[in-house]
Amino acid sequence: MVDIHTHILPGLDDGAPDLEQALSMARAASAEGIRKIIATPHHANGVYNNPAESVREAVEKLNEELKREGIPVELYPGQEIRVHDDMLDAWAREELLTLADSQYILLEMPSSRIPSKMFEWVHELRLMGLHPIIAHPERNAEVVKNPGRLAELVEAGCYAQVTTHSLLGGFGKKIEEVAWSLCKQGLIHAVSSDAHHLELRGFKMSETYSRISHYIGDSATEYYRQNSSNILDNKPIAIELFSKVNVKWWRKLSNLFH
Repeated sequence: MVDIHTHILPGLDDGAPDLEQALSMARAASAEGIRKIIATPHHANGVYNNPAESVREAVEKLNEELKREGIPVELYPGQEIRVHDDMLDAWAREELLTLADSQYILLEMPSSRIPSKMFEWVHELRLMGLHPIIAHPERNAEVVKNPGRLAELVEAGCYAQVTTHSLLGGFGKKIEEVAWSLCKQGLIHAVSSDAHHLELRGFKMSETYSRISHYIGDSATEYYRQNSSNILDNKPIAIELFSKVNVKWWRKLSNLFH
């Protein structure tokens, strides 16, 4: 199993505070069957700055510790990049990382809105041969109010990643409802944990995939799992609108929100 969005690197952001916690997170991931993790510390979000070289060094050091401890998990470098005016120049300065050195780049929008320059940035990144992935759009207030805005971003060339805690209700009923609706509409292309802490924000990948199989179908679970692997391996992401939804369970799930 692959997790493309995590905050496991110790001491870089609001994720694992130290090596002990990072190793505990890795053990928990391994216990769930996660074998490959892309570390994506926050970058340029107004609080944390983790330029490319710092992230690479931290990944190398933690991989060495994982081997020393016999934890069968391998880390890859990445960032959760808050979109900002200097972003394209930062790429030219080699301060930004893609996910596992692929053509996929993880972008975070402000939680309150979709920036007015978002479509311009996406266009420029696409011209540079990069494929933007929007992190947790289900937690963006503008998408919550109007999911069609995410559809516009997907149409413009973005992909979207939902977090396990959103689908499991960890951020409240409304976000849970939106997360499942975006999945059913085919606007979500990958599932990841966005894991920060073992107790408060763990991985829960296995539980989430089980829930997806239950409500949408095994084909959806396989779709998301394969896309995460494809991102890591720099292969094309599949785009699919699920036509064979488990109608009985989808209606039952929908009734929980109304």
